[in-house]
Amino acid sequence: MTLAADHRAKTPDQLKEQLVSLKKEQFNMRFQKASGQLENTSRVREVRREIARIKTVLGQKAQTAAK
Repeated sequence: MTLAADHRAKTPDQLKEQLVSLKKEQFNMRFQKASGQLENTSRVREVRREIARIKTVLGQKAQTAAK
């Protein structure tokens, strides 16, 4: 689990790359869940929350850059 403070230290490009990676992982987990192959179901929740953290930090960075 990564804290929002860790995300704030990264550049927007790094955050976007991590966001794409997590979205791919989430996509693959949806298929695994549908086919009954998903073993670690708690990871779905972790990934969803991590995506939300990154989006929040990106929004905050964009807001401060606009000021």
